Amino acid sequence: MDKIRIVITDDDSLIVSLLKGFLQTEDNIDVLFTANSGTELLNKLSEETIEPNILLLDLKMDGMDGVAVTEHLKVNYPDIKVIVISSHYQKSFMGFMIKTGVSAFLPKGVSPQELLEVINGVYKQGFYFKEDQLAALRGQISVKAPKPSLNDDAALSDREMEVLRLICQQKTAKEIGEILFITQRTAEGHKNNLFVKTGARNIAGLVIYAMQQGIIRAEELPII
Repeated sequence: MDKIRIVITDDDSLIVSLLKGFLQTEDNIDVLFTANSGTELLNKLSEETIEPNILLLDLKMDGMDGVAVTEHLKVNYPDIKVIVISSHYQKSFMGFMIKTGVSAFLPKGVSPQELLEVINGVYKQGFYFKEDQLAALRGQISVKAPKPSLNDDAALSDREMEVLRLICQQKTAKEIGEILFITQRTAEGHKNNLFVKTGARNIAGLVIYAMQQGIIRAEELPII
C-alpha cells in the first residue's frame, strides 16, 4: 500500500520534532521533510522531486504565515492537502480556512489518535470536518456567503448535481458509478466538470459550493 507522504511546517522546533517522531512510527506514513518557516517550506518543495500528499501547517509563523503558505500552495501545488494545526484555533475561522484552501483545521491540543484519523480522512476524501465545525460553517455560510448567479453555460445538469451530492457524502468515483449505474470513468468525468463549472480547486470547495447552492444541507454531510 502506498504511504501517505507528509511534510511538517511549524516555527516551534519541539513540536516539529515530536510530530515527526510520532508520525514516523506509523507504517502507512512517510515524513518527507520538515520546515520551520513558510519560506523554508517553499524552498524545499521546489527542490524535492517527490511531492507530499499532506502538509501539517502552523497558522501563525514569523514571516510567511500559514494563510499565505496555503494561498501559495493553492495556486502552485493544488494537489497538496493542507491540515492547519494551530494554537489560534477557533471554529469561527472555519469558513475562511476552507475558502483559503485548507482541508482540515485543528487545535494544537488535538490527540495523537484524532490527528491520525484526520490525516487518513483527508488523504482518502480530501477534507475532514467534525460535527461542531459543520454547525459553525453552516452559520457562516447562511449569513455571509452570497449565492452566486449562474449563467446557462455554468448551470449544473441533474446528473452533475447527483454526482455532487454523492461526492459530499464521501463516495468514491467507483462507488458513484455503482450507485448511478455509470462507469467509473464517466463518474470521474462528471467530477472534473464540477471542478470546472464551480471553480472549486478541491473536494472541500465542492462541498462548500453545494452548501451555498442548497444542493445539500450541512446536516446531510457524513459526521466523522
